[in-house]
Amino acid sequence: GMIGLLTSIKTIQVNYTENKSTVLSGFTQGLGFFGSTKPTIGFVLGSQSDIRYEAAKMGYLTNYPDFNQNFTQVTSKTLNFNAKVDLFPDFTIDFTADRTYADNFSEQFDTQGGQYNSRSPYTTGNFAISTTMLKTSFKTSDDINSSPFDDFRNNRIIVAKRLADNYYGAAGYTTDADGFPTGFGKNSQAVLIPSFLAAYTGLISGKQGESAKDISLGSFRDIPIPNWTMKYSGLMRYKMFKEKFKRFSLQSAYKASYTINSFRSNLEYGIDSDGKDTGRNFLNKTVIGNINLVEQFSPLMRVDMELKSSVKILAEMKRDRALSMSFDNNLLTEVKGVDYTVGLGYRIKDVTISTKLADNPTGIIKSDINLKADFTYRNSQTIVRNLDYNNNQLSGGQNLWSAKFTADYSFSKNFTAIFFYDHSFSKAVISTSFPITNIRSGFTLRYNFGN
Repeated sequence: GMIGLLTSIKTIQVNYTENKSTVLSGFTQGLGFFGSTKPTIGFVLGSQSDIRYEAAKMGYLTNYPDFNQNFTQVTSKTLNFNAKVDLFPDFTIDFTADRTYADNFSEQFDTQGGQYNSRSPYTTGNFAISTTMLKTSFKTSDDINSSPFDDFRNNRIIVAKRLADNYYGAAGYTTDADGFPTGFGKNSQAVLIPSFLAAYTGLISGKQGESAKDISLGSFRDIPIPNWTMKYSGLMRYKMFKEKFKRFSLQSAYKASYTINSFRSNLEYGIDSDGKDTGRNFLNKTVIGNINLVEQFSPLMRVDMELKSSVKILAEMKRDRALSMSFDNNLLTEVKGVDYTVGLGYRIKDVTISTKLADNPTGIIKSDINLKADFTYRNSQTIVRNLDYNNNQLSGGQNLWSAKFTADYSFSKNFTAIFFYDHSFSKAVISTSFPITNIRSGFTLRYNFGN
């Protein structure tokens, strides 16, 4: 069994890229025809070792008192993983995983007597990693109730106590009116991030609260969790399908990500006498405005078939969800949608037309008419949830029905005429928006000048 599992892995590809750069402003030394070995030969060859203090000590940096250009260091790290697995004939799974981290450090400085003095160091960056949200993918979550959001709220006390145990140790700690440890209140960024991730990701088979007890307390994650695309076409091996179908396949795909669009240094960190903010929580060294979890079943299930009679049928269901947690106002915005698509296609073979557009002396064109129709229904909702109050608001969303029809006919190998008709109707889920209907129809004439 182990041999079969190992040999089912057909390809594995791992790419890791790390880029670093340093801008040393205020460098006073000249460059000769062949360059320079200053400030160090390692720096000239690309080393990213910190040479600020040594360069100032050697007198290589300006001592101009009003110098205002920054010393800058930029770092980016990207990890990509791809694997293809054939568990059994005609069943393939493509796994993908990725992680991206980037930061930009800059500071102003001055030099006095060969001494480098750092002024206002500041770091900004972003982060993204593949993850899984299967733990809560199919749980009830509407504008009235949401069990994952309730778990989020309940996780806060568990995470806060873990943080307090690590910070205070055996000395113990006092609690506030809500029972949270001093310095780690219910709205502390350090408490909210692990609580949020534990509620919506965490352990897939864990019991309530178990993820909050085990999840990492940091804001960043090191190991990306693979996403996948599965496809199965093995039903065509059976006689019943061979007799009725030219093609029959099943497909499902899943993708999820955890992103921090922007993080930055906390300029107040280390300055306040007691190290706490206005909410009496310990200051975080890094300030994060919001974090996002995005999930897509694209598709959740797709059935693609073509009958012997040239009738093509496509049926698919998609689901998507995006969660954005803001730490500025403690609001969670949840955007979710589901759509259903049924596609029909048919090829009318050998349709004969007599026209001057024919590229042959007879003036007769014999070609196929390809007919295709897609019918889609999509329902989407935007719900805003408040951590401090039991107040969920349905703030947006719509019900969308659409129908698309196309018919094309090739007058020659280079000239094709296409008729199209698109009809869509959308109705908002809130009463402040009007229903909208869009109709688009016409002809497209396409001529290919190539061979």
